[in-house]
Amino acid sequence: MIGVSHDDQRLVTYGLDLQIGGLEGVGQQKGHIGDALPRQTKELIAVGISVKINCESCMQWHIEHAAKEGATKRQVLEAVEVGMEMGGGPATVSARFALTVMESVFDA
Repeated sequence: MIGVSHDDQRLVTYGLDLQIGGLEGVGQQKGHIGDALPRQTKELIAVGISVKINCESCMQWHIEHAAKEGATKRQVLEAVEVGMEMGGGPATVSARFALTVMESVFDA
């Protein structure tokens, strides 16, 4: 088993000392490490993770921000699908909320 350090200095060393307060969207935190992935892609990743972990407020936030970054309804749907694949049955249930949010954002 690998020993895991909980030393926050390691996060700082790698530029991962993210501050959640004042969060404007994925990649906007203090300590943001780069632009290898566009913000739209990061928001779509966050949509899938939100479905997987069943965080309704996260789903709403990231679907809205993905749309603001130019994501299409189809792209959000695929991100939801990835979350379902990674989370199995429980994520399938949480995906229903994500679909409701998606419809309210894109079909309004």
